[in-house]
Amino acid sequence: METRIGDAAGSIWQYLEQHSEATLSELRQGTKLSDQLVLLGLGWLAREGKLSLVQDRQGLKISLRKV
Repeated sequence: METRIGDAAGSIWQYLEQHSEATLSELRQGTKLSDQLVLLGLGWLAREGKLSLVQDRQGLKISLRKV
């Protein structure tokens, strides 16, 4: 399972690199991952400090953290 989560994190990373930011719905559609794998992949990336998460009126916006 850890391999699948790592692969999901990689797919999310690639999507965000190409699209700058996304909502959860956009990530699900754009990566073709299940809801569970999107959330697990996001958790992986968040734990590594790779994501910026911003809640606004339209919902959660996810992007790669600028270093």
